[in-house]
Amino acid sequence: MKSLQGARAVVTGGAGFIGSHLCEALVAQGCSVICVDNMCTGEPDNLAGVEQSPRLRLIRHDVTEPFTVDEPVDYVVHLASPASPLDYLRMPLETLRVGSAGTENALRVAAAHQARFLLASTSEVYGDPSQHPQPESYWGNVNPVGPRAVYDESKRYAEALTAAYRRTLGVDTAIARLFNSFGPRMRRNDGRVVPTFIDQALAGEPLTINGSGDQTRSLCYVDDTVRGLLALMRSTAPGPVNIGATQELTVREIAELIAGEAGVELRTVSQQLPMDEPNRRCPDIEMARAVLGWKPEISVSEGLRRTFGWWATAYPQG
Repeated sequence: MKSLQGARAVVTGGAGFIGSHLCEALVAQGCSVICVDNMCTGEPDNLAGVEQSPRLRLIRHDVTEPFTVDEPVDYVVHLASPASPLDYLRMPLETLRVGSAGTENALRVAAAHQARFLLASTSEVYGDPSQHPQPESYWGNVNPVGPRAVYDESKRYAEALTAAYRRTLGVDTAIARLFNSFGPRMRRNDGRVVPTFIDQALAGEPLTINGSGDQTRSLCYVDDTVRGLLALMRSTAPGPVNIGATQELTVREIAELIAGEAGVELRTVSQQLPMDEPNRRCPDIEMARAVLGWKPEISVSEGLRRTFGWWATAYPQG
């Protein structure tokens, strides 16, 4: 795989949860990074660890509007998009635009510089799957007109556009499908299961479970997610490649783990299952193992311990 030392990468959505961790990792490996983010869901503070580095430059810009880069570029990583249900249900049109116009603008930068382009897609392209675990060959089961479709279909379109740029224009592209990443820098009001449960547990509140809580998720600690993205960046593989953990947990089991880490008795309250919420989610990662030599290394328990440690500093109680 190629070394990142001396390379330059453009990272859209680089001030977000995963994006900021990726920017840090790239800078640590000697890569110059141009972070492009309109702070729609990102936070400048997420980049505090590298904001003084001469290898990081932050540009506030909405990638649904065209942009150019004057310097040579080796990599373009497109992470920009609302990713939590609360965000994309609040901003449905913006989510569709960043998956369509935003993806094409990022692809155009890659094409102009003959750079490798990496799309951060999502397990949500599989919808509520009828095949389990989900291999990359599975085409999915998505409701194209439901409320979640603004995210699911924007990513499916982004994948189609990325593949078309590869076939038609010869752009060196890759697609990563990310599964349920968690860790430090998730917003407390993010709406996804891990930050919601942590915040409720530390506040002494009942944990809110959608439906029966028997639906499953596969939680991948953010450091492992970033290692997978870096491996795919540096490879020649086009993907799609699943990047996620294979330990399948019910939402109720996740609640038990988080209550235990918080040192509180598990109390729950149920609410209606949202429309089109997937019942099962777990990746087949044999392609990532074979092509990238990648697999998750950090257990859910260890990842939660690290996340709680960060949470106590970021969101002190009281």
